[in-house]
Amino acid sequence: MLQPSPPAARPGATARSTSGAPAPAGAPNRRDLLALGAGLAAGSSLVGCRTQAAGEVPPSSPEREAELDELFADLADRSGDVEPIAPAEHAARRARLAARLEEHGAQAFLCEGGATMSYLSGVRWGLSERLFALVVVADGSHFFACPAFEVDRARLALEAAGAEGDVVPWDEHEYAWRPLAAELGRRRARRVLLDSRARLFVAERLEAELGEGSVGSGSALVRALRGRKDEHELRLLRRANELTQEAILAASHHLRPGMRSPEVAELMAHAQRRLGLERVWVLALLGPDAALPHGGENATVLAPGEVVLVDTGGSLHGYQSDNTRSWVFEAAPTEHQARVWTAVRDAQRRAFEAIAPGVRCGDVDAVARGSLDADGFGPGYTHLTHRLGHGIGMEGHEWPYFDGGSDVALEPGMTLSDEPGVYLRDVFGIRLEDIVVATPQGADHFGTWQRGPRSPA
Repeated sequence: MLQPSPPAARPGATARSTSGAPAPAGAPNRRDLLALGAGLAAGSSLVGCRTQAAGEVPPSSPEREAELDELFADLADRSGDVEPIAPAEHAARRARLAARLEEHGAQAFLCEGGATMSYLSGVRWGLSERLFALVVVADGSHFFACPAFEVDRARLALEAAGAEGDVVPWDEHEYAWRPLAAELGRRRARRVLLDSRARLFVAERLEAELGEGSVGSGSALVRALRGRKDEHELRLLRRANELTQEAILAASHHLRPGMRSPEVAELMAHAQRRLGLERVWVLALLGPDAALPHGGENATVLAPGEVVLVDTGGSLHGYQSDNTRSWVFEAAPTEHQARVWTAVRDAQRRAFEAIAPGVRCGDVDAVARGSLDADGFGPGYTHLTHRLGHGIGMEGHEWPYFDGGSDVALEPGMTLSDEPGVYLRDVFGIRLEDIVVATPQGADHFGTWQRGPRSPA
């Protein structure tokens, strides 16, 4: 990799050595050196890596983490700004689900580990070939189906989440299906709806045990429950996205010529973790690499005048952030860069202004495309090659979606990304993304809009 170049001192700043004495003119200060260390540390671990997907960025070595903590010493953990969802709220959600089962022609609902299980119980559990599931019954009861050897671990998971519920074990030689069917029969549940994320073998094996027609899709039920966020959920989503925006700005001050995508991602991720977000992921694209929405070779070295596109987010008490900022690094934007950035900004704002209860999601997507077309970057998918946005909540991407084929009518409490872009192959790409919420009066957005192409602020 190319060696990062020492940065020029910021106007009015006096560089000092680690002893506190003024450093020679043009010498990097300690924070500059720590930022440059990001390039050396992250770059050395990714030699030979040709592509970068938007994925969770793991912590660095303890030594490097300590350096980054010093670099971002002014950022403090703010995860306590909003309380997590309480066990009583999980219980109320299960009660709402149970009350609606009969109208959907069922007496039970089953979900595997994932967002819906966490939504209903607070319990987190990974997926394997062995079934671990939460079952909510129309009579208001619920239970967990669990491999017998995992029962103690399951009880610890329930305790950690403040959750209650029977744990129904099954042994390895019998598999889950007969004990599960027996428990459903004991609770007089004849038909079961499955979460949309449940795996095919779960549906097949359970129906084979219960009988034909006994298993159905619970997608509509889950959408009715999770599609509209309540006030507590909206507070969590708002704070999560505000913290991500704060982190992007903080990390942008430490970008240096010579960095590559992994180094930028390391800074962005650490700033968010300092602020209290978990499971942070980053897609950092530079210059022509940003001309593909999810990147390509990602070999560009950061230099003044290059476009920086950062798409990133994390989790706050299980609720997700997702923001994208695009700006020109250490230089005034060219006329062309400014024109593209402004066209994307206008498309984002016009789409936002179109949001209101009853408006079709597909029509909001059409407003953004029409705006870009009027500015010379259309029609259709010419330069905005993806949908306008996706729902967000406990999952980074969830129903509903701003896409041209969606007939979903917006309702108050629905939260989605508003993220138009213009992608000019082999030149650069601009994308701006903010999370918006439909309100009774129209729409609101979380955090602040990016103001211009010279900074992510």
